Amino acid sequence: MTDAALRPLADTSTGWSARKVVRALGLREPSDPEPARPRVVASMIASVDGRTAVQGRSVGLGHPADRALLRELRAAVDAILVGTATLRAERYANLLDADQRAARVASGLEPEPVVATVSRRLDMPTDIPLLAEPTARVQVYTEAEGEVPTQGAWVSAHRFEPGGLTMPAILEHLHRERGARVILCEGGPTLLRELVAAHCVDDLLLTVSPMLVAGDASTALRGAELDPPATLALRDIHRADDHLFLRYAL
Repeated sequence: MTDAALRPLADTSTGWSARKVVRALGLREPSDPEPARPRVVASMIASVDGRTAVQGRSVGLGHPADRALLRELRAAVDAILVGTATLRAERYANLLDADQRAARVASGLEPEPVVATVSRRLDMPTDIPLLAEPTARVQVYTEAEGEVPTQGAWVSAHRFEPGGLTMPAILEHLHRERGARVILCEGGPTLLRELVAAHCVDDLLLTVSPMLVAGDASTALRGAELDPPATLALRDIHRADDHLFLRYAL
């Protein structure tokens, strides 16, 4: 029996900016042949013991580099896919700064990505700041009838027949109707589990926060056990202070 090849993680190179990390993903590079669905990058943060929130929000786990990375990812994609519970808990607002919006326009993109959310029963939160931003575009996927609340943002609902709301169907609609080639999934854990189960995630960017949290907060995926489990391939590791930034391919 031989020893495993354990390699130390040492700071031997110049630090990368969040923008350089995102550019290295090649999200806007053309592909041949054209993929059957949009590329999906999932971004999550978790404590060392796997919890994704402190006192109900992920912000307590974060680091300035983690927040910078998330905003650079948003600046590079066509759409953000996020569950309504996450919209409510994290109080979504001001997705990008003015420079990022200008850079998107200069590269031929809309000023902001579409924010797509899933609410099967249409129990959308009505008081999140995002819905009051006139530049925001919100796409709601549901199986229910009813009005979609807005306080000034552009909001559109796409209704599926009962049982028809699936992750592949959502991605197909975002691609066909909203022109989305690259999508960022920001969770929550139930939504991410559905995407993984449907084999609809290409990259997972997982930030490991140097905390032990315990409690009842969810892990990065929530729901029935995956059978078989999804296998990941480690592509990159970065660090900022004691936070680790892991990129996996699925």
